[in-house]
Amino acid sequence: MEPISRREFTKRTAAAGFAAALSRTRILGANERIRLGFIGVGNRGDQVLDGFLEQKDAEVVAVCDLWQPYLDFSARKIGTNPQQFKDYRKLLDRKDIDAVVIATPDHWHALQTIQACQAGKDVYVEKPLSLCVVEGRRMVEAARKYQRVTQVGLMRRSGAKLQEAVEYLQGGGIGKITAIRTFHIQNEWPVGIGNPQNCEPPDGLDWEAWLGPAPKVPYNVNRTFYRFRWFYDYSGGQLSNMGAHYLDFSHWLLGHDSPLAVTAMGGKYAMEDNRDIPDTLEVIWSYPGNTLITFSQLDTNGAGAAVRDCNTEIRGTKGTMYMNWGGYEVVPDAISGMDFPALSPLERASGQWRNSHKTLIESRKVEEEDATGPHTRNFLDCVRSRKPCHCDIETGHRSTVATLIAAIALKTQTHLQWDGTKERFTNSEAANRHLSYRYRAPYVLPEV
Repeated sequence: MEPISRREFTKRTAAAGFAAALSRTRILGANERIRLGFIGVGNRGDQVLDGFLEQKDAEVVAVCDLWQPYLDFSARKIGTNPQQFKDYRKLLDRKDIDAVVIATPDHWHALQTIQACQAGKDVYVEKPLSLCVVEGRRMVEAARKYQRVTQVGLMRRSGAKLQEAVEYLQGGGIGKITAIRTFHIQNEWPVGIGNPQNCEPPDGLDWEAWLGPAPKVPYNVNRTFYRFRWFYDYSGGQLSNMGAHYLDFSHWLLGHDSPLAVTAMGGKYAMEDNRDIPDTLEVIWSYPGNTLITFSQLDTNGAGAAVRDCNTEIRGTKGTMYMNWGGYEVVPDAISGMDFPALSPLERASGQWRNSHKTLIESRKVEEEDATGPHTRNFLDCVRSRKPCHCDIETGHRSTVATLIAAIALKTQTHLQWDGTKERFTNSEAANRHLSYRYRAPYVLPEV
């Protein structure tokens, strides 16, 4: 992107908001295609592109990325010669684009989403929504002020099988849910992402533009592409990357979108690479209705979860649901039909204790599905109807916040009490100072 001064950046942002305020939403005909611009087409952006290309009423007319090979690959896949940009602001200037898909690194989501709303575009933005709590709330405010349809890429919300799972759980399928355990497990020991030396960026990559509002640091290959998730300057790590999915599903089934308290312990215990996120982490949140949610990040051992190979365990008084990305299995629990008496050896030998156990629910198993396609379909339907999407920006913000405040608990090594209405900690002003961060000049988080 062309470098700009702080004054010019602020002026452009204000001008975009004024222009959007004067414009009206284009009324789409029933058979008219929704014209899309993609900002970020590497890795997850490419996967989401596949989801939109399945939809016959979507037309990708422009793509933006800082890395030319990604642009060329996406253009070949689209096949209709979309206009290519390196500067996302020029894509937003196109008046004929109805909606944008934002799949850039996390530290860019806030600026690009807010400016897209100001430019009168509906927005599909990948998770995790933001890098800090204040960013996320500002994004929600922008979407509301400019009356934009928004979808956050927490696609489980659009999975038919998981919608069925939520209905089953909310109907008491496994009884009272007291604990939800979630996992990110993969053995990266010992070298992990390695220790490459700082160097000059490859030809064609604008490192200054890639950094954007993040701190100025020398180029290192580990800070780019997917590996940026191992650095707090650009991501909340796997806690927010994967954890946002797990917390979002938990919020959905519990009917609560904000924890009461959070604590975390962990660190870089075994890895020998240059990451700054933990390789070992345990987080505990407490939620209204007496439910604990935990997140275990175990990156130095590849064994599965305790009982089943899954990323989410939902434990109820009648049984447990073991869930992966788009499918699940319900395993009944053995319910005691009697108190816990002090049995004599003779009574134990008679089998009286064992025979008193019974199950109250049936087991079930549902195969996995990929919900990316249905999630993109839901967004397009809502662009037409102007109804809220399955994962509207407020919903995505709340699910992301739960992970962001967990990272603050780890950083401050404190047990934090959370006010979800005010979006502040009630027992630590030191922790509250981590709810936002200072952008590198000339970038500023726009007021809306």
